Amino acid sequence: MSTKVADHVLQRLREWGVEQVFGYPGDGINGLLAAWGRTENEPRFVQSRHEEMSAFQAVGYAKFSGRLGVCAATSGPGAIHLLNGLYDAKLDHVPVLAIVGQTHRTAMGGSYQQEVDLHTLYKDVASEFVETVTVPEQLPNVLDRAIRTAYARRCPTAIIIPGDVQELDYAPPTHEFKMVPSSLDRSAWTAVPSDESVRRAAEILNSGDKVAILVGQGAAGARTEVERIAELLGAGVAKALLGKDVLSDELPYVTGSIGLLGTRPSYELMRDCDTLLTIGSSFPYSQFLPEFGTARGVQIDIDPHMIGMRYPYEVNLVGDAKATLDRLLPLIEEGRGREWYDTVCDNVTRWRDVMERRAGLDADPINPEYVTRALDAVLPDDAIVTSDSGSTANWYARHLTMRPGMRGSLSGTLATMGCGVPYVIGAKFAHPDRPAIALVGDGAMQMNGMAELITAAKYRHLWEDPRLVIAVFNNHDLNQVTWELRAMGGAPSFLPSQELPDVQYAAFARSLGLTGIRVEKPEDVEAAWRAALEADGPAVVEFLTDPAVPPIPPHATWDQMEATAASVLKGDADRGAMVKRGFKAKVQEFLPGREKK
Repeated sequence: MSTKVADHVLQRLREWGVEQVFGYPGDGINGLLAAWGRTENEPRFVQSRHEEMSAFQAVGYAKFSGRLGVCAATSGPGAIHLLNGLYDAKLDHVPVLAIVGQTHRTAMGGSYQQEVDLHTLYKDVASEFVETVTVPEQLPNVLDRAIRTAYARRCPTAIIIPGDVQELDYAPPTHEFKMVPSSLDRSAWTAVPSDESVRRAAEILNSGDKVAILVGQGAAGARTEVERIAELLGAGVAKALLGKDVLSDELPYVTGSIGLLGTRPSYELMRDCDTLLTIGSSFPYSQFLPEFGTARGVQIDIDPHMIGMRYPYEVNLVGDAKATLDRLLPLIEEGRGREWYDTVCDNVTRWRDVMERRAGLDADPINPEYVTRALDAVLPDDAIVTSDSGSTANWYARHLTMRPGMRGSLSGTLATMGCGVPYVIGAKFAHPDRPAIALVGDGAMQMNGMAELITAAKYRHLWEDPRLVIAVFNNHDLNQVTWELRAMGGAPSFLPSQELPDVQYAAFARSLGLTGIRVEKPEDVEAAWRAALEADGPAVVEFLTDPAVPPIPPHATWDQMEATAASVLKGDADRGAMVKRGFKAKVQEFLPGREKK
């Protein structure tokens, strides 16, 4: 039996070490589906409920495995549906390959059914590499380049294969004019800056008395080196949200997340420092970085395209974080900045006390901050945690203590809704032997999370560790936007856009044969978390949370609080409870720290 183009695609994916492809079937990839049948489903085809979820699952898989995520979709609408997940990969710099179908070559240009100009459609999201295969000899080069580019540029790439091409007999490129052969190997490589630039960076860092370090996901492979340079410099370390799992939050000088969802110690660290070292982060909000002219700066990033544009750094070191820090560390002087270090640590201790008190505030019916803090106490040491966008991201950012070995991520730059559940499913395929938890708002759950519970039920038998917990913060409100309306513009909540219907999420989970737990009282929160983590398969825990608990930013001023109050005077439906709890939460920052026993 001859080898078809589709057979060769799957064979080449296997040779690249691809173990699963997240996708949804359609006639535009019928040739590939037939090839999957001939190979007894290797690599495994993981069927989602929607192509966008396939792309998100590929992103989650890539984020938590460090390997290529692959998704597949049919022509026309299927290819279009992949876009949001692929943009998530692009903006968070994740290697993902999309394999999409196209109408037969004989119909192209004829306004045929489901014919879409896929090159135009994908030219932005897969701008580093998108190509259509029109003859068998283009493979394996097109596929190999797409994979190498995705890895090297940390980006999504795409290959388009018309339906009739998938079913052609495969013929490799020959040793002839205008043929392009290919090879499989992708050897490891490391980029490092010049010795002179490293020396200049060391001079700047050694001159500082109040050093702040900002780490992002690009520092993930340099945990030991980041800890060492922080200790030498007496520095505090803030984390961009995508870098939340880079360092342990148990370290006394780690100030936690930065930005609108960040902590007060991170805000103070950046406000008061005289030197900034940024490692592996392209954190975009310069208003949360030191005032221009008040701090000298050094940046380390592997991507020369993304370096030097968030702050007026004096030295931009283009290189791998670990390899660059290895060259920088011997030049760093120690024994400085102890007073600054003590101040940073004191601020961290005070903030933790504030957050503990804030989580303990009464709410109606349950304080969402308490829900997340209760999880923190029972979170397994090898847990993988995903968060959706929205107010849940605030609680994820501020209340979860990342310990060594834990992993966590969210949609950092695109900040798209609907990624939390497919991310956690992708994580389970990346690490079937580890527990995984998703924190999801009811808006995101209604958007697409409920359908993906079907996917979790379908594949639960493949996961060695059965623990997959999806926590739904059910407050009947699109809460993050509601608070943005209140705090930023002083506008009342617009109920037709913000109010969500009440859905029985736990009951729906039970209808699929999953564990479903509904929590209506704060005294049941801890027991619910424990029950979900002890379940013999995927579990949905539905917490009825109070929408009036405010996600107050770390730099919140009384002016912003007054704007919130003004929204009530204009007729906000939540009225007194929202203001009362907002002021109660804010005042926790001004209470004296309680003595620890």
